[in-house]
Amino acid sequence: MEEDGLTARRKAALLTGGAVRVPQDFRPPFPLSRSTAGPGAGATSLVLCFEGTRVKKAITQEGGDFELVRRGDRYAVLRGNEVLIDEVTLQPTLHHAPEQAFFNLSSACIYSCKFCTSPRLDPRITKALDADRIVRMVLEAEKGGNLKAVALTSAVETSPQSTVDRMAEVVRRVREALPNVPIGVEPYVDRKEQIDQLKAAGADEIKLNIETFDRDIFAKVCGEQDFDWIFEAIEHAVKVFGRGKVTSNIIFGMGESDQCVLDGVRALAERGAVAVLRPLRLNDLNRAAMEAAVGKLEPLTPERVLRLAEGHRRILEEHGLDARELRTMCQACGCCDIVPFRDV
Repeated sequence: MEEDGLTARRKAALLTGGAVRVPQDFRPPFPLSRSTAGPGAGATSLVLCFEGTRVKKAITQEGGDFELVRRGDRYAVLRGNEVLIDEVTLQPTLHHAPEQAFFNLSSACIYSCKFCTSPRLDPRITKALDADRIVRMVLEAEKGGNLKAVALTSAVETSPQSTVDRMAEVVRRVREALPNVPIGVEPYVDRKEQIDQLKAAGADEIKLNIETFDRDIFAKVCGEQDFDWIFEAIEHAVKVFGRGKVTSNIIFGMGESDQCVLDGVRALAERGAVAVLRPLRLNDLNRAAMEAAVGKLEPLTPERVLRLAEGHRRILEEHGLDARELRTMCQACGCCDIVPFRDV
């Protein structure tokens, strides 16, 4: 992290901008990532590393807000005709994330959260992973020497319990094969016992997403879910997994105020959980559903991203929490968010 915050400002500019244009003859030295979950779901993406941080960006060969250009043995990122970042390296993902085997068990979902692109993906690009294949892929990644964590997420294909059962089986088998690897899980739960089940299977960290602290927006974009239940589940998860081992997405850019976002960060921190402040990413898959639910949305600015990240850090400091201590999932990856203590 630079003292003047220049690196964080550059990262915020990338996070709030569109795709990165690459040359027609661009040939990366490793396979590109195509995610089925998270902000980049459905897009072909590349991880750009610079000045101690990294960002995962969708790439295109036409249009784009940024341009990746090769300069001898290195790359630079341009915005317009100006250099935004003058020295960039490219980092491979293991599975979805750098240094993590991060798998989405299912993209089909019984819920219809308006911001989520996973259920709207072309079925041909979803991966339909079973436990045998996931364990095999984890072990192959571990042999490569770059595996630092395993993480599992999933949409709810038929019921929360069946999804948790499937996730717990994978966790158990990975834990048996790799006793020391950190494992993170990101389920949707509807009973506290499901949290206990995942911990008993061998998970180290858990992510239970509140999505927004604005109850009116929550009702419009996640109306099939229960706001108060999610906070109750988070409280129980902290008892089971421990302080600082539980995270929760707060998506911003859906029409909420800064104060609302930071009130959510504080409510989580008071319970011993760490927020993941996630800039809303609109695309052709979710824009119509989001705008039908909450109206026309103002584009996010780098200034707002940084302002909220700085407030996030202050609140965590007040509660003795540190995002750098998380070893799995989004805070360990850092590609889609400004991570407190690491970026600001």
